[in-house]
Amino acid sequence: MSAPNTRTTRIDLASPAREAMVTLLNRQLADTLDLYAQTKQAHWNVVGAHFHQLHELFDELAETLLGQVDLLAERATALGGAAQGTVRMAAATSRLPEFPAGFQDGLTCVQLLTERYAALAASTRAAIEAATQAGDAGTADLFTEVGRALDKALWFLEAHLPK
Repeated sequence: MSAPNTRTTRIDLASPAREAMVTLLNRQLADTLDLYAQTKQAHWNVVGAHFHQLHELFDELAETLLGQVDLLAERATALGGAAQGTVRMAAATSRLPEFPAGFQDGLTCVQLLTERYAALAASTRAAIEAATQAGDAGTADLFTEVGRALDKALWFLEAHLPK
């Protein structure tokens, strides 16, 4: 790895595997940063009968995502890559649909977030598989941890939706 945003490391993964993992980690980082911002958007703009409960839930979910952002970025740098973690970088590469501007009814917010959390959970499961195939158990384990937290968030969100 000799690009300006990479450095050498003694981690015993082949350079191509590390490069692939850094790319994958940065892709997940962008989506996670975007989901964090969208969750805060819902937190700030939710209205309706369940305002307080959802306002608090969205804040808790956002806090969990912020911890995952740090894990993803630090793993990318540990592998010798540069984390691509600004809001502008995330916005340029996120694969998630944009959250609507303005006030949203509580159940509308829940439905919108559920769709986005499900998309990130699915791409995280694909990332687990890619990391496993690359022989990077550490990154696969990190994605597994993130995936479990996303699944829990989905459970909390979906519990608010009608059957």
